[in-house]
Amino acid sequence: MINDEYKTIKETSEGYYTEKRSKFLAFAHPVSTVDEVKDIVAQYRKKYYDARHVCYAYMLGAERTEFRANDDGEPSSTAGKPILGQINSNELTDILIVVVRYYGGVNLGTSGLIVAYREAAADAISHATIETRQVEELINYSFAYPQMNDVMRIVKDMNPRIISQTYDNTCEIVLSIRKSEAEQLRNRLNSLL
Repeated sequence: MINDEYKTIKETSEGYYTEKRSKFLAFAHPVSTVDEVKDIVAQYRKKYYDARHVCYAYMLGAERTEFRANDDGEPSSTAGKPILGQINSNELTDILIVVVRYYGGVNLGTSGLIVAYREAAADAISHATIETRQVEELINYSFAYPQMNDVMRIVKDMNPRIISQTYDNTCEIVLSIRKSEAEQLRNRLNSLL
């Protein structure tokens, strides 16, 4: 069985946590590329230039194989990892969580930092709208004009999204369908040849 669903957030959300006068501002963003992540993190570094730390973690792709955690000067694994842990425990992807820390003058210790970053990230996720999306596959299919009715019957039956279509001497259609149904659609179209 192909797993062709993944969970992500619909829009940007915010969270907050405070401990011993240190403030942790958390921001969760839907993202799809590393470049997007870099741009957003750079914006936070600029906006909160007076903050002590701007830590973050992200997860990309339906397979959830591309990820990174950044402690931004906090002791190793006390910031990025707990943020990434929240992304993982909620099984999210295509998400970036940035946590901005304003130091309150009292050291929290490693366990205190881990709790603070985890709770700030959890609060941002709790304010997000989580949605399940399908992994889709594109199928290009060329056929002769007389086959139009047969092709459209399969399209009506399996209900893929029509991305584009051209009708000429040779007709072409580009369809997008859930990954788990792509093979069946391909086989049905090829059986018309």
